[in-house]
Amino acid sequence: MATIRDVCVLAKVSKSTVSRVLTGHTSVAEETKEKVLKAIEELNFKPNAAAQSLSSKRTNSIGMLVGALAGHYYSSLLSVVEETARYSHVYLIPTSGGYGSRSNELGAIEFLRAKQVDGLIIHTGSLLDEDIIEIIRETPATILLNHYIPEIAENCIGLDDELGGYLATKHLLDNGHTQIGCITGPLNQVNCRERLQGYRKALAEYGVQFNNNLIVEGRMNRQDSLVAPRRLLDREPQLTAIFCQNDHIALGVYELLKERNISIGDDISVVGFDNSIFSQYVD
Repeated sequence: MATIRDVCVLAKVSKSTVSRVLTGHTSVAEETKEKVLKAIEELNFKPNAAAQSLSSKRTNSIGMLVGALAGHYYSSLLSVVEETARYSHVYLIPTSGGYGSRSNELGAIEFLRAKQVDGLIIHTGSLLDEDIIEIIRETPATILLNHYIPEIAENCIGLDDELGGYLATKHLLDNGHTQIGCITGPLNQVNCRERLQGYRKALAEYGVQFNNNLIVEGRMNRQDSLVAPRRLLDREPQLTAIFCQNDHIALGVYELLKERNISIGDDISVVGFDNSIFSQYVD
C-alpha cells in the first residue's frame, strides 16, 4: 500500500506540499499540484481520512436536518443535496427531528455537531427563530431552507410562499370563482402561514370578502389527507373551488370528491402546490 512518503518521492516534493494538495490549499502552484495528483493516481494512494481531518480541521461532511426521511418531497431534496455534495467529494449526514418536535430537532443538531460536520443545512418546521440564530452563531456555515429570518438573510434560501399562494388563488379568481376554500398545512409553520397570506391578498385585491369558515387547517402528509377536505366540504358544501397548500392535500380532495360523485373541472376546481411527481398522473 502506497504511503504519503511514496507520493513525495515520485512527485519530488515535500510532505507538506502533498498535504496542502490533499487539503485543497490554494498556495500550491498549479504545475506542482498536477505532479502530486498524477503521483497519487499512479500509486493509487488513499489518504487517511482521520489524519486529513486533524491536519485540515475539516471532515468533508455536511449535516442536514429535515422534517422526515420518508416521502417524495424530503427524499427528493436529500437526493439532490447528496448528489451535489458527492460531486465535491463531501459526504452528507442526514437526520430527522420528527414532525413538530422542537426538542427532537435541537437534539438532531447537537448530534450533527458532535460529528464535527463542516456545515449544516436546516429544513425545520419547529425550531424558533432564536434557536436558528443561535445555531448559526455557533456554526456560521449553515443554510436555512424555506424559512426567512431578516437577521440572517444571507443564510436563507427559499420559495416566495406568499406569492405562490397569491398566484394559486388569483388563478381561481380569474376563472370566476368567489367561493374558494383553502386547506392549509400546519399553521405553526411559516411557509403555511405565508401561503395563506397570499390567498388573503388575492381575495382582497379582487374585492372578495375573507371568510374564516372557508379555511381548514390540515396536515401535509398522505396519511391525514382526507380529514381536512371532509371537514371543509361538510361545513361549506357550496364551494366552487379549493386551494390546497400542497399536492398531498389536493390528492385527498380528489379522493373525497370522487367518493361524493362531485366532478372536478365541472362542479368544482382544485389547485395544488409543489408539483409533486404524482401530480402528473392525476386526471
